[in-house]
Amino acid sequence: MNQQNILITGANGQLGHCLRDVAEAYQENYRYFYTDVEELDITDAEAIDNYIIDNQINVIINAAAYTAVDKAEDDEENAYRLNCTAVGNLAKVAKKHGLLLVHISTDYVFSGELATPYVETDTPAPKSVYGSTKLAGEQAIVESGCRAIIIRTSWLYSEYGNNFVKTMLRLGAERENLRVVCDQIGGPTYAGDLARVIFHLVENGVGHSGTEFYHFANEGVCSWFDFSRAIMDMAGLPCRVEAISTSEYPAKAHRPPFSVFNLRKIKTATKKDIPYWRDSLALVVNKLQEK
Repeated sequence: MNQQNILITGANGQLGHCLRDVAEAYQENYRYFYTDVEELDITDAEAIDNYIIDNQINVIINAAAYTAVDKAEDDEENAYRLNCTAVGNLAKVAKKHGLLLVHISTDYVFSGELATPYVETDTPAPKSVYGSTKLAGEQAIVESGCRAIIIRTSWLYSEYGNNFVKTMLRLGAERENLRVVCDQIGGPTYAGDLARVIFHLVENGVGHSGTEFYHFANEGVCSWFDFSRAIMDMAGLPCRVEAISTSEYPAKAHRPPFSVFNLRKIKTATKKDIPYWRDSLALVVNKLQEK
């Protein structure tokens, strides 16, 4: 296999950092170009085109996104610029140069009102600005006609950046009690596991034509309450977690009450088992406690 050049956007985010870690195992086949907004503004189509040409890029992995879910309700313009306009720019450039685009989307494109795990062909129905802008980004990719892999994921966390696990560990060390919602059900996803799946799909040539959708989360499901209790138990923190309803913890943006993914398609494509959420969580909690 000839060495290929991979552009990773949003490289300073938590998924970007995990992609950097995983990339070390693929050094023979790929050369990496890590960018964030300082190196490449993906809302600027001309800048992307020039970067692709100058560095002879073969694959784009887009890990950049506007992810402040509640803030997006009052900041729709910026959320749209990063989650749709920028994604459309990447897709058009990918189409122009015949590149593969790998893009990360979210469970928020769904309403969360199904009673069975979401499959890739279920109809999106976002109920938040964040979800709507992410869906618009998906649609921009499909409409471009470029070769693309869109991976929807949920409840993303890692040892990097700001995320739910790190917030719970901090609050758990500061407080005696926490109140966490128990009626929102989903699948936690360790960004390191997602990064490995991304590279597997790229290496095995998935996405030869058109847009292919996949759902990925760690195996198993839980509520935010269950997730929080597991974090406290694994970290040995005495903080008591109390289960409350969504109505008792009002937030600006609507959260999907049920955003569990059916993982059959991604498991068939990778022919690999997906780690159980508690196992991956234990790894991350241990890493954070060692720092």
